[in-house]
Amino acid sequence: MTAIVEARKNQKSAFPQGIKRYGLQGTLDLIFRPLSTLENYRNRYGDIYYSPAFSSFPPFIIVGNAEGMETLLTADPELFTSGTANAAFQALLGSKSIIQLDGEPHQKRRKLLMPSFHGQRLQSYGKIITEITQSVMNRWQKGDIFSMGKITQEITLNVILQAVFGIEKENKYDDLSRQISLYLDLFNSPVYTSALFLPILQQDLGAWSPWGNFLHQKRKLYQLLSQEIDKHKQNTDGEDILSLLLSATDENGENLSESEIMDELMTLLFAGHETTASSLAWAFYWLYSHPESYHNLKDELDTINLDTQPTEIAKLPYLSAVVSESLRIYPTALFAFSRILKQPWEFMGYSFEKGMSFAPCIYLVHHHPDIYPNSKQFKPERFLNRQFSPYEFIPFGGSNRRCIGYALALYEMKLVLATVLKQVNLKRVNSQSIFPVRRGFTMSPQGGVKMQVI
Repeated sequence: MTAIVEARKNQKSAFPQGIKRYGLQGTLDLIFRPLSTLENYRNRYGDIYYSPAFSSFPPFIIVGNAEGMETLLTADPELFTSGTANAAFQALLGSKSIIQLDGEPHQKRRKLLMPSFHGQRLQSYGKIITEITQSVMNRWQKGDIFSMGKITQEITLNVILQAVFGIEKENKYDDLSRQISLYLDLFNSPVYTSALFLPILQQDLGAWSPWGNFLHQKRKLYQLLSQEIDKHKQNTDGEDILSLLLSATDENGENLSESEIMDELMTLLFAGHETTASSLAWAFYWLYSHPESYHNLKDELDTINLDTQPTEIAKLPYLSAVVSESLRIYPTALFAFSRILKQPWEFMGYSFEKGMSFAPCIYLVHHHPDIYPNSKQFKPERFLNRQFSPYEFIPFGGSNRRCIGYALALYEMKLVLATVLKQVNLKRVNSQSIFPVRRGFTMSPQGGVKMQVI
C-alpha cells in the first residue's frame, strides 16, 4: 500500500485527484463508516485528495500524511479562517464559542482559557481527579458488571464540573449532571447523529420529534447552566473557567453575553468531557484485551503507591505510552479543525485559490503505513522506541487550533488508569473485538466496553 500512496502523492496535476460526488450511500458511509471509507479513498487517491461538498460541509482537500500536516499547520495562521469552516458544530455547541471565532477574538479567548488547563492550575486538579475516581470505585463490589464507557463519562463529567467550571456539588449539581448526560446520550442514536450532519433532518416538529426533542433537552440544559452562571456572578474572583468568563471583556471592553458564556461552557463540556471519556474507555479496552501490555503496566504501577504525587504518576513512561497508543489507534476526533484559504496558496505541489478548505485528517496520519507499520495493532512500545513529531502523532490537532485542554486530557487519562489498575482487578465480560461507532461528531467504543469486578 505504501507504494500506491507514494505513487499517488508524486503524481503532479493542476488539482488533487478525488471523489466526484458522494451521493446518498457515500454520505452515509462517511457518517457511519468513516474509518474504512477514509482509508479506501486514501488508497485510491493518495494522501492528499479532494472531497466534494456533502450535506452542510463544503468541498475539502483531505490531508492525510505528516508532510502535508506539517506544511498546513506551520503555515501562517493569517492565511486561513477556521470558524466559518466549522459551522456544522453550531447546532450542538452554539454559534459563539471559541470554535467559531477567528483572528484576534479567537486569540484573546484562547489566552483567557489556557491558564485553566496548564501549569499550577493543572497540577491542582490531580487530587480532584483521583478522589472522583476513588468515589466511583468505592461503589464497586465483586461480581459487578458495568459499562466502562459509562464509568469514564461519569468521572470526566465530574472532573470538568468541579475542577474546571468550579461548580459546587450541592442541590442542583445532580440535576445538571443528569441533564448533560441525557443531552449527550441522544447521540447514541443514529437518528440524532444523522441530524447533526444532515440539515434537512433538523426540523422542529414538537418535543415528540427527534430534532424537537434535541432542542427541548438543550433548552433544559441551558436553563440549569444559566442558574449556575447567576450563582457565579455573586463571586467572580475564582480561578475557575466560569469565573474567568464572567470577568472577561470583548474587543469593545464589554462583558461577554450570557449566550457567549453558555456556548463556551457547552464547547468545553463536549471537548473536555465527552472526548476524554471515550479515550479512557478505549484505553481500558486495549489493556484488558492485551495481557502483555496489561502486565507491563501493572509492573510499572508497582513502583508507586497511593500517596505518590499525581504529577509523578503522570511521568511514568509505560503509562504514557499506553495513553498515547490508545489515542493513536482510535482518535475520538477524526479530523483537526478545518481551515479556509483567505488568499491563493501553493500547497504540496498544487495551486489553490481563495476559498478552498483543508481538512487535516488525524486518523489517516495515525494509520499511515510509513509511520506506523501494522497500525491496527495495539503496541504501546511504539512510543517507547521512538519519539514521533507533532505532525505524525496529532490526537489534539495543532497550530493555533490545538485543543486547549489537551494537557488536562492526558493528565486525567493517566491518573484514572493508574488509580483503577492499582486497586481493582477487572476483566472484560467477553473477548469479542469492539469497533468504533459514531456518537455525534466523535467515535466511541461500541457498547461502552463491558467490564466485571473480579
